[in-house]
Amino acid sequence: MTPLAQKIVRIIEEGGPLRISDYFALCLADPEHGYYQAREPFGRSGDFITAPEISQLFGEMIGVFLVHAWQAQASPKNVRIVEIGPGRGTLMSDALRVISRLAPELFATATIHMVETSERLRDVQRQTLVRIKDRISWHTAFEEIPDGFTLMVANELFDAIPIHQFVKTAEGFRERVVGLDDTGQLAFGLGAGGFDPSLLPVEEHAVPEGETFELAPARSAVMQAVATKIARDGGTALILDYGHLVTSFGDTLQAVYRHEYDPPLTRPGKADLTSHVDFQALAEAALASGAHVHRPISQGELLVGLGLVERAGALGAGRDSLTQAAIRDAVNRLAGEGEGRMGALFKALAISGAPVRITPFDRNAT
Repeated sequence: MTPLAQKIVRIIEEGGPLRISDYFALCLADPEHGYYQAREPFGRSGDFITAPEISQLFGEMIGVFLVHAWQAQASPKNVRIVEIGPGRGTLMSDALRVISRLAPELFATATIHMVETSERLRDVQRQTLVRIKDRISWHTAFEEIPDGFTLMVANELFDAIPIHQFVKTAEGFRERVVGLDDTGQLAFGLGAGGFDPSLLPVEEHAVPEGETFELAPARSAVMQAVATKIARDGGTALILDYGHLVTSFGDTLQAVYRHEYDPPLTRPGKADLTSHVDFQALAEAALASGAHVHRPISQGELLVGLGLVERAGALGAGRDSLTQAAIRDAVNRLAGEGEGRMGALFKALAISGAPVRITPFDRNAT
């Protein structure tokens, strides 16, 4: 057992089985042994590679989008450029480089804000953004961002926020829990009911036994906080993550260890734990908070619509064949479909404080 597994076993022995949401939170954020406290998750030596680490092209396209959003809303002053969960700072670095070229006034006058709870990652971000580190303010919560027009991005944030799982049984839906088997090892089980069938996308009787339904009230709460600020202060927030555009059924809880899928109960604290994001639920939370929701699209459509292919061509012009092949591979990984590619699996959701049109979310936007 990992040290965190031993701790979880003791918690279960003393207080009974844990809901999936509680197990999820312990795996990622336990102050002693949580995944993000104890490991370096990013890059080839870690457990996964995020889009900004694949190529500079990703962050550059995000920079293009933020400029589009700023210009679509009359290029206001007093702008806050914000990233929640900024990883190594690579996305922000690449985005700001593009913003400085396309919108020098925005780059020169905006304040830059990073929402990051890990002091270790803050140190990494300071190194990545060393040239402008004195312009950056770090925060532990989104609510600390000052008032003002906000351009925000959150890449692979929501998949790391805990979920609840409910399983259909002959007696109705019961919550999935983590308990102990006869040998004292961690094992999945079923707890109490108390599930509200009105939350289902279909009638309860139409759901077969054994089907899993996931709810993420904590994700909706974060979305509501973001949308409330955007609606109040103006601006645009861009959310990118893997998941589905329409609320559906299925067990999407998964662990990743050294770039391979791992059973979720095998290595708590040592493996990343995630689940797919329900973008319909996020959009509904944003609408309920008064924000304008743009048409959700795939990451591939977002990046290609922002000029990914053209920028890749310019980046590879005059370079050697090996470099050009690497650029083509990066484009395929970021925007293509199929195994190992992010274009269709990852989705993009944008919300704004006003019903403006922004490329490429809004067709025929200018």
